Amino acid sequence: MISIEKVQDKQELKDFITFPSALFHDDPNWIDPLIMEREEHLSTKNPGTDHIEWQAWIARKDNQVVGRITAQIDSLHRELYGEDTGHFGMIDAIDDEEVFSALFAAAEAWLKSKGARRITGPFGLNINQESGLLIDGFDTPPCALMTHGKPWYPQQVEQQGYRKGIDLLAYWMKRTDLHFSPSLSKLMEKVRQKVTIRSIRRKDFAQEMQIMREIFNSGWQHNWGFVPFTEHEFATMGDQLKYLVPDDMIYIAEIDAKPMAFIVGLPNINEAIADLHGRLLPFGWAKLLWRLKVSGIRTARVPLMGVRQEYQFSRMGPVIALLLIEALRDPFARHNIDALEMSWILETNTGMRTILEKIGAIPYKHYRLYEKEL
Repeated sequence: MISIEKVQDKQELKDFITFPSALFHDDPNWIDPLIMEREEHLSTKNPGTDHIEWQAWIARKDNQVVGRITAQIDSLHRELYGEDTGHFGMIDAIDDEEVFSALFAAAEAWLKSKGARRITGPFGLNINQESGLLIDGFDTPPCALMTHGKPWYPQQVEQQGYRKGIDLLAYWMKRTDLHFSPSLSKLMEKVRQKVTIRSIRRKDFAQEMQIMREIFNSGWQHNWGFVPFTEHEFATMGDQLKYLVPDDMIYIAEIDAKPMAFIVGLPNINEAIADLHGRLLPFGWAKLLWRLKVSGIRTARVPLMGVRQEYQFSRMGPVIALLLIEALRDPFARHNIDALEMSWILETNTGMRTILEKIGAIPYKHYRLYEKEL
């Protein structure tokens, strides 16, 4: 018999956070997230909780945890899309339809009580955090801040009445495979004369983060499911990035001294924590710092990139994106980064997808966002 428990205390939260480690114990591509980071993510320290209300549940069978799920209401999402929206997230469970059904029943009942009639997900906790259910690409480990999953998840979620909303793609590129055709190089050289690309100014880090927030919110505002980043969210992100990302891996593009695009190259923290089993104590901190500062990380992810709306549909917009990607090539070489993931890209963003494929990137992971009318 399946029992569903609402997560309400520290022990239940611990069971919720650590369940995937048991579920994926035989998956060579699974990487345990840092428990400390997950605890903070699911606390008021997460700036997203300024506008997100959420609840979590765990499923038990024979006194063993066999599944988990969250449901959440995002007030910013409701301002844009209506007061009847809600979301689910962090779905993990054994291959058992009864377990999935019980978990979604609990989440949907809670969402209905909050006025939700349209549900999208999975998000953890909204679209600006880990998003999407992996449907292809199970044979490689996830990059930092991306999800992993079991092959049975898509079918089990669809059996609960959920259907495709939109798909997300992750592209992989070896640094040495990055190339620009003669025609692209010619376009880039022409635009380069009008654009200044500079690295982030460390002494003005907080202000620089807010500049990037404004660019991101401008450039992404018409995308599927968009929710704007708040000042608090980007400031908190900046506090993290300043310790993880070298100055020469964050670039801002300007035209006539006006910032209009940016890119962030994030060292793949998952590579550094793969053997820590989610724990920084007693020696995990030392290993993590050594790998970040001394032994190096060989892969990276571009988790944030944006071009102001006013340039997106001009000839310059795509070329500026290329110039920003090019700007990362030499820093990646200096930091011994051999390959990078560009993620995530909406399947409908044909302009960016075409650019990436033209310069040597290949789509290697495929995620799905689902939706359901209650």
